Amino acid sequence: MNNSFIGREIIPLNEKERQKALRRHHLIQDLPQGYFNNLANIMAHTFGTAIALVSIVKAEEVVFPGNVGMSNTTSVPRGISLCSLAIMENQPTIFNDATAEPCLLANPLVAGEFGLRFYAGAPIITDDGQAIGTVCVVDKEPREFSEKELELLKAFAATAKEEIEQRSQNLQGLPDPVNPT
Repeated sequence: MNNSFIGREIIPLNEKERQKALRRHHLIQDLPQGYFNNLANIMAHTFGTAIALVSIVKAEEVVFPGNVGMSNTTSVPRGISLCSLAIMENQPTIFNDATAEPCLLANPLVAGEFGLRFYAGAPIITDDGQAIGTVCVVDKEPREFSEKELELLKAFAATAKEEIEQRSQNLQGLPDPVNPT
């Protein structure tokens, strides 16, 4: 796997602990999409974007249990996903115009046919402090993101985290489907 965008690391120093959190929260396997698709739909309407995603950043790929606007895409390689950058910080990652970011110019989602121009992603951080994914909105046109929108995006990340934590509690005691004991 490519561990960085041009000059920007995408593998957190706590990657082993982050991967353990994914297993502990039963996120290695696919999540049911209904709730997360609904959340992405509300995000798309709230922010006026054609694309809104709830992502889980796994070891090699980023999967989208919530997906509005990219319905034919269920995952992308971790090395090209902007969500991989967004889990590196505890605060949202905003690119008002991705073509103005040197680290993104060679990214196929920005430079290629997809034409990503705007990205706003807030990390989903578990109660034990692990950034496991993001909620994000994407547009093919540059745009500004206000402080109010930033706060709303953080609230959506907190909502996704609460759902994941609740699902995890409901599944406690069940064997890990990837590493059964």
